[in-house]
Amino acid sequence: MTSYNREQLEALRMVRRQLASMGEEGLAALRKRIDRYLAFRNDLEEFLRVRFGDICNEKCFCSRLSACCTREGIIVFFADVVVNALASSPQQLDAVEQVFEYGHCGRDQGFKCVFLTQSGCLWQVRPIVCAMFLCDSAKEKVFGQDPEAARQWAEFENRRKAFTWPDKPVLFDDLETVFMEAGCRSPLMHLHFSPGLRMVKKKQKH
Repeated sequence: MTSYNREQLEALRMVRRQLASMGEEGLAALRKRIDRYLAFRNDLEEFLRVRFGDICNEKCFCSRLSACCTREGIIVFFADVVVNALASSPQQLDAVEQVFEYGHCGRDQGFKCVFLTQSGCLWQVRPIVCAMFLCDSAKEKVFGQDPEAARQWAEFENRRKAFTWPDKPVLFDDLETVFMEAGCRSPLMHLHFSPGLRMVKKKQKH
């Protein structure tokens, strides 16, 4: 197992243990914290399905030309792991754990992300970096023909920052803090351990 996969696997197991210890009241409170984020993600997925679904499937998934969904090609935040765990069944999380160690269906996917299957991603709520990635050619094709789609995409970029960019209190930082206060530590806690993001947080306090 690569260090990339090991960090994610350890984070997932950490999150699952902590969630299992919280009880129904604690889980309900945590799920309420992510309601607005899940609404954003639902809106985003519908936009991508309508505007980019056919283009991305033909150009990237089928042709293997994709710069997204590549093996070990994205940044995963600890909050991504938490949100996905809260939105998934135990069986779905078991499937994610399995591919960390063995690859999809027990075999190496080669160039592909191990979570990419014929029916889509094994994550119920994909990492935000993954969900927000659009290659230049796809954007040029869609946005060049439809300025309204470009305007909507800019709105999605702003909505993402409202949850992830710590120039003010944001959900991703909040979720890391919840788990850190419970004794959890992970390299995926970028909003607490990344020098660049820590600098952003420091500036917002002045």
